[in-house]
This record gives sequence, C-alpha cells and structure tokens, in this order.
Amino acid sequence: MLWFVLAVGSALFQVLRNMVMKRLGHALDETINVWGRFTFILPFAALGVVTQGWPTLQPGVWLYCLLFAIVQITGTQFLAMALNVAEISLVTALWKLSLLLLVVWGIVALGESPTPLGLAGVVLSVVGLYLLNVERARVSIWAPLVALVRDPGQRYTIGAAFFFAPSVIFIKQLALLSSPTFAVFMGYVFCSALITPFAIYRSGRHFRQIGKHWMSFLALGAFAAISTWLGTTAYTMTVSSYVEAVKQLEVLMALAIGYLAFGEGARIKLIWPGCVVMVLGLILLILGG
Repeated sequence: MLWFVLAVGSALFQVLRNMVMKRLGHALDETINVWGRFTFILPFAALGVVTQGWPTLQPGVWLYCLLFAIVQITGTQFLAMALNVAEISLVTALWKLSLLLLVVWGIVALGESPTPLGLAGVVLSVVGLYLLNVERARVSIWAPLVALVRDPGQRYTIGAAFFFAPSVIFIKQLALLSSPTFAVFMGYVFCSALITPFAIYRSGRHFRQIGKHWMSFLALGAFAAISTWLGTTAYTMTVSSYVEAVKQLEVLMALAIGYLAFGEGARIKLIWPGCVVMVLGLILLILGG
C-alpha cells in the first residue's frame, strides 16, 4: 500500500528532523529553532508547488491555514523545549501519545468510531506510557504518572502531543481543499509569518548566528519538508490515525539515533519496554481500524 510506504518515509525524516532540532536547541535556543524549522522549510516546500502546480482552491483554505499555523507553532515550541531538556528517545516515544488524542479528534471532527480492538490498543498504549517511567516506581506506584507533570521534558512533550493532534486534522483538511504540496507550503508560510515577530523579540540575539549553523538549518528545512510532504499525502489516501499509527516506527528509529548520536544507551535500557508496549498498542489500533 502506497500510503503505508509514505508513512514509513515520513517517520524516518521526522526523526532526522528532531535530531537536528535537538542539536540546534543546544547550540541556540528553542524559539530560533522553531523559527528556523518554519522558515527554512519554505524553499523546499515551494519546489513542491512549482513541480505540481498551483491547485484549485476551495472555500475554507485560508481559515485552515491559520488554524494549522496556530496549533503547529504552539506544538512545535513545546517539542523544541522538550528536546532541549530531555532525551530524544523519551521525547519521541511520549510525543507519540498524540495518536490517542488524534483518535478523539477523529471522533469529534470526523465522526469516526473506534472498534473494540482499537480501544484495546489505546489501553495498551497507556500502559506503555507508564512503563516509560517504570524506574520511578521505586518511590511509589503513582510516581510515573506524577512525573508527567513534574518532569519538564515530559510536561513539554505532552504539550506538544496535545497540539500536534489537531494540526494533523487541519493540514489534512487543507490538503483536501487544495493539494498536499500547497498545504505544506502555505501552511508553513502562515507559521513563519506568525512566529517571526515573536522570534525577533524572544531570540533576536541568535539571528546573527544563523550563518554559523546554516547547514543545520538547511537540513532542518529539508527533513521537515520531506517528512511533511510524505505524511500529508498519506493523510489524503486513508484515515489520518492509520498514518500516525504506522509512523510510530519513529519510536524505534529514535531509540537507535539516541543510542548512536547522543549516547543515550543507559536511558534506553530503562525505557525500551515501555516503547515496545506502546508500539504493540498502536499496532492494535491499526488492526482495530
């Protein structure tokens, strides 16, 4: 199935994008990081529009551009903050709880009804979330849940997941009203336009350092564009939660990158059972669909 291949490709480039975001966040700060992602994606996204052509626009396009930009900026800011203070493997796994929120959004916005098998997948995924923090259970059985609120990295990641779910709905609607390439380009034009004033205010001192990190910013834009192109195209072919379920493979990819690029081996030994259980739960969601 083509949508499955596109979803796997989107997951790969998404974890590469997060890796670059983590490195830039340590070198600069999270706001210039988010601005860079939304701005440096535009030249690559424009190539898609040039290649595919300007589509016929249906009513509601500009509203969805605005809605997508608002939730995407907020969610990405939380994600950048999480990557700056927590391990990429933990952030990626926990961030994938956005799929559970996406199921809810599907029910509310699209009228979808989860099957019993799908609900079982949701429960198993929540168990996996608990296991991500199982080492904290030495203190009390409630400690892993308390960590979601007290631990900054996990708290920011939950915020990212909360806003990512509606962003999927909005960019899918935008793509259906125009085209996937237009949705990616114009959605991020709105994102860049909205965040630029805040980035100048919050991180103006870092703009002079962009030249020093230009290769990283270009890689960030390229990875983000490819990931979003592939994912958005897949959304238009099937149910959005199916695509996001397949993209849970990013959790395993992040484990490998966290080990190889960031020396997170010790942490990975603690969280891999939870990651595996979450992936199994998300597989049930696919089968339940």
